[in-house]
Amino acid sequence: MKRTQETRWRESPAYGPRFFLSMVFALAAFAVVTYLSSGSLATTAIQTLICAVLIQVGYFVAVLFLVRRTARARKADFEGGARGASGLDKTKTQVPVSMNKPGHSQS
Repeated sequence: MKRTQETRWRESPAYGPRFFLSMVFALAAFAVVTYLSSGSLATTAIQTLICAVLIQVGYFVAVLFLVRRTARARKADFEGGARGASGLDKTKTQVPVSMNKPGHSQS
């Protein structure tokens, strides 16, 4: 079975630490602009919380998309490279025929 090309997670758009840091900066900028436009701490807090939830939903959808794309690529590689025999069939050990006969341990 041919392995799919490994991607470096740090180069991936869904790399966790980079996403978290970007999200904190985006939320801070959003909170500052919201406070300057509304002048209310309560409104700023509620709108920033809603923005944070929407960003998290977007991140979750992006991760699902990346996992689905990787699974499809692996499935295509598996089906394309192993016609006729599955990967499990290739790794099975061959048991001698005599082991399958009754009384094989009495010899």
